[in-house]
Amino acid sequence: MGVTGPPGPVMDRDEVDRALARLGAEHEAIETSLLALQDHAGRRLLEGAELTGVTKERWASAEASITLLWAYFDAYTATLRGAREIRSRRRWSSREDLMELTELLRGESVTVAGSVVGSAVGTAEAPTLQGMGKLSQSFSLTTLVDRMNELYASSLDMVVTADAVWSALPARIDLLAAELQRTRRLAHSVGVRPGEHPAGDDLERITRTLTSLREQVVSDPLAFWVRAQGSSAPGGGRPDTTVYDREARALDDVRREIDAVLTVRQDAEQRLMRLRDVLSRADRTLAEARAARGEVLAKIAATEVPVVSGPPTVLQEQLAAAAEYRRHAQWHRLSPLLESLEQKADDELLRARESLTAVTQPLAVRAELRGRLDAYKAKIARHGLAEDPFLIERYDAARRMLWSAPCDLRVAEQAVLRYQQAAAELLTAPRVPEQGGLEDRRGEQ
Repeated sequence: MGVTGPPGPVMDRDEVDRALARLGAEHEAIETSLLALQDHAGRRLLEGAELTGVTKERWASAEASITLLWAYFDAYTATLRGAREIRSRRRWSSREDLMELTELLRGESVTVAGSVVGSAVGTAEAPTLQGMGKLSQSFSLTTLVDRMNELYASSLDMVVTADAVWSALPARIDLLAAELQRTRRLAHSVGVRPGEHPAGDDLERITRTLTSLREQVVSDPLAFWVRAQGSSAPGGGRPDTTVYDREARALDDVRREIDAVLTVRQDAEQRLMRLRDVLSRADRTLAEARAARGEVLAKIAATEVPVVSGPPTVLQEQLAAAAEYRRHAQWHRLSPLLESLEQKADDELLRARESLTAVTQPLAVRAELRGRLDAYKAKIARHGLAEDPFLIERYDAARRMLWSAPCDLRVAEQAVLRYQQAAAELLTAPRVPEQGGLEDRRGEQ
């Protein structure tokens, strides 16, 4: 839509002809825009929809604006037609004709009936005319075009916005709803149902939300529009997909949960067998720890041996429940129970191994002392000192302590240390020429 030139003195013939040509082109552009608005798919949808909320309010105003637009356009057309008729009277227009044409083209020559303007609810002109009781109102062509531009822009913005939301959201909601139905059927086949599994409850909630969302989008599309900051162009913005995106993410979470349930159905027996094996190994390890504790109490004196607890019966009960779930194809119950049991079984096996290690620690200490004693004896023998009476005495004392029951580890360790010290002294003592032996540095015994 264009704008006519500014008013001025009486126009000459060339100015009139140029103005009429400009106004004719402008008339065609306005008509084309109005017809495009009239045929716009969004406008046809708005006319046939049962609207609510902000869309209902804005569409009532937009309909009045479109009605007023056509009234203005008709008045504009009539004024242009009258100007063309005056210009066509003579090839060389008289001064009277030129004065009349100047008034038509630059003055407030366009008259619109007050009843037409007053019926346009929501426009700026209606209260003015009604309040003043005017039967009609006059505009210049410039003012009239400006008002048509404003009404056209606001009406087109409303139509384009509604059409953009309707073109984007309902189709996406329908696709998500179709995926939701497929997911519900799959969930039902594996026992994920409302009231029995959280994912089943989530599917019901998503279904209700999508149904409500679609109804709201269809009846009130403008409530789901985010206008672009600083944009004045019609339809500047984007559909608000916040609710849709949230439910799409929730459906993805449910699908992952169902995939986990399906995985459980495929490898449930293998996982149950592994659980039985882990718990059996834990039981055997605890039994070994209890037997080792008795041996330690009999063979090691003056030491504290931790008590070994029995296997927890609750794990066996849960394992039996898991097997029962598998037998009855209750995969949605089996999935979380298996995950919990696997962690608990691994923890139980670790606890049993730690108990065995703690119980057998005194035996390990005794074995280490025995090994150390024999290692030093072998080292002494390699240096030709195996027959030294003092070392033999110290060795025999330490050996009796380590190979007798019950063994006092603290006393035995001191005996081994004394043997090590005596052996170290002999190995570092200087040799004497007599018989190639070593100087006796121990003194009188």
